[in-house]
Amino acid sequence: MNDAMPPSLPMALMAPDLTVVVPTFNEAANVRPLVARLDAALAGIAHEIIFVDDNSPDGTANEVRALGREKPHVRCIKRIGRRGLSSACVEGMLAGQGPVVAVIDGDLQHDETILPQLFGLIRSGEADLAVASRYVEGGSADSFSDARGKGSRLATELARKILKVGFNDPMSGFFATRRDVVEAAAPKLSSEGFKILLDIAASHPTPLRVREVPFVFGTRLHGTSKMDNRVVADFLGLLVSKATGGLVSIRFLTFAAVGVSGVVVHLLALRGLIAANAGFTLAQAGATLVAMTTNFTLNNLLTYKDRSLRGLAFARGLLGFYAVCSVGAVANVGVATWLFEGNQLWWIAGLAGAAMGAVWNYVFSDLIIWRKKT
Repeated sequence: MNDAMPPSLPMALMAPDLTVVVPTFNEAANVRPLVARLDAALAGIAHEIIFVDDNSPDGTANEVRALGREKPHVRCIKRIGRRGLSSACVEGMLAGQGPVVAVIDGDLQHDETILPQLFGLIRSGEADLAVASRYVEGGSADSFSDARGKGSRLATELARKILKVGFNDPMSGFFATRRDVVEAAAPKLSSEGFKILLDIAASHPTPLRVREVPFVFGTRLHGTSKMDNRVVADFLGLLVSKATGGLVSIRFLTFAAVGVSGVVVHLLALRGLIAANAGFTLAQAGATLVAMTTNFTLNNLLTYKDRSLRGLAFARGLLGFYAVCSVGAVANVGVATWLFEGNQLWWIAGLAGAAMGAVWNYVFSDLIIWRKKT
């Protein structure tokens, strides 16, 4: 009988204690440098690295797969028809094998050398969330532009005051937690938006013990920043969504904001058509068509960016949007008229009618025009 111990497995083939999730979009040039840095920082910790790529046109997924053939602990989840940093992070964390999961950006701006410290805080049971924080002593976000720095601090204060999140950097995209924490919060997590840490902290059914570790936010070496107006809108939408217990979704808020912009477009088009000597009825019809077209285009670019329609599908969707909004206008007028006849308060009737029309347009646009692909 041979009592010799079996040879130890290489670290890359061991069951991972830590899953590192890297959400990516157009980060092909950063894949190999990031993996090299992570492997060096996590030497001695059995880990896997999961890149969740939103079908990057620069070939990020292909680069990850090529590297994965050399390093079996590197995996790729390529998403088709689904986009969004938060949903990518959740998908990666839930797909991982490690009982501890961490999220790090793919742009080399996060200091991977503090990952063992974040992992240790979770593994030891000292914390439920271990956050790499820019806003504690020793941390810094000096690489931000002045405008981005001010915006980040304002967003942090809003999150802490509105959602009562009791730590310094709920906007950080660099953190670790247990996979079961994510699983417990998952039913209430938003599939939209970019601030997954804030969402987890606000959505978990019980208060979480949080420890913050200072880190210095670095500068991007390759690729381009994903910060844009859509990120700001998604953040504000997330605040409202969580503050209302999920009653109002981020997508509905964006849809409603586009609708408000459509009123401005309508009035401008109406004024222009009247100035061009069109009769009022013709001008009103033309302005309505212009506003609906503008609303559809903006919703396709912003509200439903993850399901955006192109080519022939765009044309079919536009025609369907005209139909949905036409019925919504009838619902708007019907509700407003019924309420006005009952109480004679024109402004209440008008607001209720507008709300009815907005809800109708959103629900049926979501179900018919930009329905989720299965």
